[in-house]
Amino acid sequence: MEAPEFTATDRECMTRAIAAAGDVRCITSPNPWVGCVIRADDGRMWVGATHEPGAAHAEADALGQAGPDSRGATAFVTLEPCSHVGRTASCADGLIAAGITRVVVAVPDPDPLVNGQGIASLRSAGVEVEVGLFADRVRAQLAPYLKHRATGLPYVVLKLAATLDGGTAAPDGSSQWITCPEARSDGHRLRAESDVVLVGSGTIRRDNPSLNVRDYRPPVAPQHGSVDPRRVVLGVAPPDARVHPCTEMSGDLHEILEQLGAEGVLQVMVEGGASVAGAFHRAGLVDRYVIYLAPALWGGGDARGLFIGPGAYSINDLWRGRFTGVERVGTDIRIELLPESSADGVA
Repeated sequence: MEAPEFTATDRECMTRAIAAAGDVRCITSPNPWVGCVIRADDGRMWVGATHEPGAAHAEADALGQAGPDSRGATAFVTLEPCSHVGRTASCADGLIAAGITRVVVAVPDPDPLVNGQGIASLRSAGVEVEVGLFADRVRAQLAPYLKHRATGLPYVVLKLAATLDGGTAAPDGSSQWITCPEARSDGHRLRAESDVVLVGSGTIRRDNPSLNVRDYRPPVAPQHGSVDPRRVVLGVAPPDARVHPCTEMSGDLHEILEQLGAEGVLQVMVEGGASVAGAFHRAGLVDRYVIYLAPALWGGGDARGLFIGPGAYSINDLWRGRFTGVERVGTDIRIELLPESSADGVA
């Protein structure tokens, strides 16, 4: 089958849907953050996005705004419409009932409850369906959800902060603050986007972090509660530590991720320290690396590095990834990279 040809209007509408999905990134988990644009033939548009769990999906949100004007219109959706009834009605059935005649989908949904059935339902009802518009962008945006639904494991983001010569802490153990306020705020954005933030007990004893979201306000905030992630400590946290309430876990890292995935966790942010970071890296469990580099130098070889533990013995064993973003954040630089073997943001 030949790939569909998309128009400039199609691209504009899907771009708006992707932006709407990004705005609700912090409130939808364990559901995917999805955007939907309904466009009538006369050019009017209605933009919807997924609400908090149990509330409207993106398609229902957009259809509710369009009302009867959705008849004969085109729907642009970042993820395949669901075809089953759960806490909300089937989005595919909703689009059919509203009289939508064409649906443009960025990526199929690998969830076993969907997995092509939404597209099949639409086509069986006579709705024209085209798939693949901006698929790479949406796969990157939905990488945690797509990995979880395909493997049962959460997507792991390893966040590191270092000086330009790779130091993360001084010989006396002090490390606050290497990065600038803007970089720390950006790190809080990563926390807000994660279901779990994970650190080792050594970091808790040394730095006593609270691991909440203080310096970032998402475009769309939850109506109830906060965007603070669940806090997981590898080992035992002192009873008076600020990280409480937290979940204390130990054992094989892959088994820990399996347990978190079974609990519906889509994204885990590993935030320290160097021993835990090294363990996740060496086990090949990191899907995305985010490294903040400050314009500072320790100027010697006795600062703690990004990782603790055995590294590559030979240049032939060197781990290699690929850069996916380099951006200035305040006075610092944020570097993002993925494992070399990953595709479209999913390792």
